[in-house]
Amino acid sequence: MTQMVQFIAVLLAAFGMVSVLWLALGALVLPGGGAGRIVIDAQGDGEGLEQAVKAAMWLLRTGLWRGAVVIEDAGLTEEGAALARALAEETGVVFTGDAPDRV
Repeated sequence: MTQMVQFIAVLLAAFGMVSVLWLALGALVLPGGGAGRIVIDAQGDGEGLEQAVKAAMWLLRTGLWRGAVVIEDAGLTEEGAALARALAEETGVVFTGDAPDRV
C-alpha cells in the first residue's frame, strides 16, 4: 500500500513539474502586448455579438491574447447598438459605433 501511495505522489509531482515547464515555455513563446486588437464587426440586431465578445474576453482572461477588443458598427440597428453598448459597459470592450445616421 505504501508503494502505491509513493507511486501516485511521484506521478503527481512529475505532472506538476511538466505543467510548470509548459507554462514557462508558453510565457516565453507568447508575443508581448502590442498594438494588436480583435475587431468584431457587428451588423443588424447584433446576432452572435454576445458570443463573439465572450470568446474574445475568454482569450484575454486566459492570457492567449494581450490586445484590445473593439466592437465596430457595420450597420447595427437601434436594438443591436443598444446590445453593443451594454456589452461594452459590462465587459470593458470599446464600442466604436455611435454614428448619427443609425438605421
